[in-house]
Amino acid sequence: MQAIVEAFSNTLGQHISAELCVFIISMMPILELRGGLLAAWSLNVPITTAIPICIIGNIIPIPFILLFIRQVFEWAKKVSFLRGIVERLEARAMKKSADVANYEFLGLMLFVGIPLPGTGAWTGSLIASLLEMDVKKAVVAELLGIALATVIVSVFSYGLLGSVLH
Repeated sequence: MQAIVEAFSNTLGQHISAELCVFIISMMPILELRGGLLAAWSLNVPITTAIPICIIGNIIPIPFILLFIRQVFEWAKKVSFLRGIVERLEARAMKKSADVANYEFLGLMLFVGIPLPGTGAWTGSLIASLLEMDVKKAVVAELLGIALATVIVSVFSYGLLGSVLH
């Protein structure tokens, strides 16, 4: 992930402010808040500025995914070259959904909050939508998960990593 974050930071950072770069990275699937905080650290954005920017950037896609992804997927399955991509995305999300399905709120919160590859708000929202979880419950679980991820990644990027590399 570090290499992807650096590539985006170096490319975007030449044309826009560091804060806007961090915001955009935080909205992107796969990178999300975790990537945004790493980018903020590498672009020397203070942690007190980076955290709210990353949280807001990571939150923005959640309602759209929760409310509209099933309809988008149904439409995309009607387009032959998109069908396979959508079916793989659904299968991948459902493969990761066992703990979320068993523990619902807590499972979704931990899935979003523990920074492991393939987890985060984008995938959590997709899983919650495919499992037809209550939207309000899913949003709260994801917000708490984002808060947890913020603490974990901030300690790593600004604390541990910061003390080793800066």
